[in-house]
Amino acid sequence: MAADSSPRIGSTAKPLIRFEGVEKRYGTSVVLDDLNLDVHEGEKLSLIGPSGSGKTTILRILMTLEKIEGGHVWIDGAPLWHMPRNGQLVPADERHLGRMRASIGMVFQHFNLFPHMTAGQNVSRPQQIVKGLDKTTADRVAREFLDRVGLAAKADSYPSMLSGGQKQRVAIARALAMEPRIMLFDEVTSALDPEVVDEVLQVLRNISLESRMTMLMVTHEMNFAREFSDRVLFLDGGRIVEQGPPDQLFHAPREPRTKSFLKKIAAAGQRVD
Repeated sequence: MAADSSPRIGSTAKPLIRFEGVEKRYGTSVVLDDLNLDVHEGEKLSLIGPSGSGKTTILRILMTLEKIEGGHVWIDGAPLWHMPRNGQLVPADERHLGRMRASIGMVFQHFNLFPHMTAGQNVSRPQQIVKGLDKTTADRVAREFLDRVGLAAKADSYPSMLSGGQKQRVAIARALAMEPRIMLFDEVTSALDPEVVDEVLQVLRNISLESRMTMLMVTHEMNFAREFSDRVLFLDGGRIVEQGPPDQLFHAPREPRTKSFLKKIAAAGQRVD
């Protein structure tokens, strides 16, 4: 089985994100099993694997939505789920967690837009609440980021007036407007009708090309993972089975479990070109 942790090729810098022996359980079910993972600044990482393999849990731990039962998570050398006190690491309090997640943004499967706010307000209000921007500045920034995802004309529209693809692009604009250092994308096309999937993927393509943000993406879109990623991780049973550059992992996988998974994907009609 492939080793769990691999620094980016050619990189000697310390990782921006480090999972160190991380364990996560739901009752007796092990979701992450002694996970070790390094992600370097600016890296684009795709997480693939069957349902229940731990992919989304990794993102939710980084967003401080799921606690860990063992190990440590580090962001730029600082502990995420722990904090220093009297020379020791103790469980983090809410103030520490809030400070740590300020540099992390996440886009969810189901948009999570406020239905009583316009698209512009959905992007503007978090900046006012979290970043302390005045309304005029936040509204201007909101329109800039809506324009970036091709929705400047929809700033005054409510979510009920938008298509699924447009809602997801508003959610992406909202996350980007917070200027996070790390962006997490959790199956952002899985709740969309097939005909609008590509409009969202095109926005993500543009972001990945234009931005030096570190990005982690959980996806079942294998061709997009190949285009988007510097590195692809295949997870199963809460462990990293195999990882590597996308061309290697998709076209010359080494592990039998990876080969089996990709064959099932191909049998379902999704080729990786």
